[in-house]
Amino acid sequence: MIFRPLIDIIKYPIITEKTTLLIESNQYSFAVDRKADKASIKAAIEQLFDVKVVSVNTLSQPSKFRRGATPNSTRTLGKKANYKKAIIKLAPENSINLFEDK
Repeated sequence: MIFRPLIDIIKYPIITEKTTLLIESNQYSFAVDRKADKASIKAAIEQLFDVKVVSVNTLSQPSKFRRGATPNSTRTLGKKANYKKAIIKLAPENSINLFEDK
């Protein structure tokens, strides 16, 4: 297990149409540090959100080329950064509130 502050392991939640459908089955997706392993991700989630993690699945998203237009030029070429994604499955009695209730 890599020693680093647990708050630095979890970067941000990934909110897409697919991940919001996974929330119904008590699975949450987070972008994590690329050097983090499953045990440290599990410890960070359990400590930060006070929940019981059943399983952690990780995958490294490859970088993608991006092309678009800007107001000053006709085309810009670039590259999106690669990142590591963790899909966390929680125990049935636990949940994480990602959306603020009003």
